[in-house]
Amino acid sequence: MSWRLWVPLFAFALFVGLAAYQLTQPKDEFVQSRMVGEELPYFDLPPAMDGVEGVSNASFADGQPRLLNIWASWCLPCIAEAPHLESLKEQGAEIVGVAIRDRPEDVARFLAQHGNPYSRIGRDDLSEVQLAIGSSGVPETFVIDGSGVIRHQHIGDIRADDVPRLLAELEKAR
Repeated sequence: MSWRLWVPLFAFALFVGLAAYQLTQPKDEFVQSRMVGEELPYFDLPPAMDGVEGVSNASFADGQPRLLNIWASWCLPCIAEAPHLESLKEQGAEIVGVAIRDRPEDVARFLAQHGNPYSRIGRDDLSEVQLAIGSSGVPETFVIDGSGVIRHQHIGDIRADDVPRLLAELEKAR
């Protein structure tokens, strides 16, 4: 009869021990894409605004590595990363953009205010491409090799100290 009294206490102690262990583990704030190392899924996005080309997965399979930047005009961190994308472009990186849930006039206004580092920009109104490649939010940047395979994922806005790392990842993707 007395062992029945100890079972709930043992279960509670086990729960407290497990919770304490989990609290001591390092926090992982980012959801890594399972698509790194995989080929881009099929997509064919219309242009995000007049005067730019749209984006398809086929445009990544021409032998040249490039960056795929997931962004939006309504995204505040996207404003912060804009000068660093321009720096990447100036250092020879080709950047293809995918505008998430955006209107053409908002995209045009954003690019007029913050610069346009993109060679082409597709419009992803339903976040289908974003979800298909395993993007966890905006902004997010992927290194795509010349065969259309995702080689690296950069989560969050690009900062000055990320530029050399992204250039090195682009070089590795050649």
